[in-house]
Amino acid sequence: MRTRIKICGLTREQDVDAAVSAGVDAIGFVFYPKSRRCLTPTRAAQLRRMVPAFVDVVALFVNPGQDEVQAVLDEVGPELLQFHGDETPLECARYGHRFLRAFRVGAPGMDTAESLASTCRAYGEASGWLFDSYSAGYGGSGHGFDYALLDEVRADPVSRPLILSGGLNAENVGQAVQRVRPWAVDVSSGVEVEQGIKSSDRISFFVAAAHDADTK
Repeated sequence: MRTRIKICGLTREQDVDAAVSAGVDAIGFVFYPKSRRCLTPTRAAQLRRMVPAFVDVVALFVNPGQDEVQAVLDEVGPELLQFHGDETPLECARYGHRFLRAFRVGAPGMDTAESLASTCRAYGEASGWLFDSYSAGYGGSGHGFDYALLDEVRADPVSRPLILSGGLNAENVGQAVQRVRPWAVDVSSGVEVEQGIKSSDRISFFVAAAHDADTK
């Protein structure tokens, strides 16, 4: 199976070009006001017009209001929504749009393999479950987590496609892919020179390392 690749937190035209040229499957735009990678719907729509067919655009939110999400749906037209905060299953599904649900592995109530799997099951309508590390913020910390905590999720017969995030970079993504065999990997800070500023070389190296792991 080929591991899909998403580059998240893009803010510049040249970074969109670099991700697309490297062959990624999806790019992510952040709509969380506390993030340095945050975009307005208008700015995201400008970048979205650069994205060719067969590359998905994912809109990331953290505990948003309904109007915020609807504005992005109307102006940007993402293929997927990604909920990265404390959103309930109802709050994720209310837009009638495909969505990813992110889980902060190691957070209270998600700090054992059993409790994490139990939390995930409530989000059976999600198109994928994304696993990031627990930190004071919501994603983009650059920290990893113990992949053994995913063992119950992976074995669960109702599990959704698993997307691995948290602390990934070109040096460790290959080992992560071989250990977890996820549906996709998602990276942000691991291909940056500073928050919101990606490196075309780091993107290329990351994509090559992930694809190389698929053959091993």
